[in-house]
Amino acid sequence: MMLDGMIKTDLKIISTGNGSVMHGIKKQDNGFMGFGEMYNSTVEYGAIKAWKLHRRMTLNLIVPIGKVLFCFFDLRKGSKTFNRSYKIILSQNPYFRLTVPSEIWFGFKGLHEELNMITNVANISHDPKELMRKELHEIEMDWSVV
Repeated sequence: MMLDGMIKTDLKIISTGNGSVMHGIKKQDNGFMGFGEMYNSTVEYGAIKAWKLHRRMTLNLIVPIGKVLFCFFDLRKGSKTFNRSYKIILSQNPYFRLTVPSEIWFGFKGLHEELNMITNVANISHDPKELMRKELHEIEMDWSVV
């Protein structure tokens, strides 16, 4: 079960004769909360990058290249999913966008032996004051594939 406030949106990949068009997000889409910045992040095969929490940023996560395991932990008081975790794999098959509200701890692990690229379309620009971090061991999580 997804955490309270998360939205999973199926996306299209349109194959053309010499490549593909991979949809991401439109301003009228459910989960679009405004535009602050878009960035790409990579993670090596088997590497884990965790833990982060954005106090105000809504994430719109897409994995256009590779395969990435995302793990989330909800410590939001009053949330329907308080103290629950959620794991999901993002890739091109199936291809979708995961909208993640602020105040949820998250991390990710590269699953593809070659390039693993994550795209985030965020509603605000990066602000180090709204970001919190924890060490990997501070939140207990099973990082095996779901």
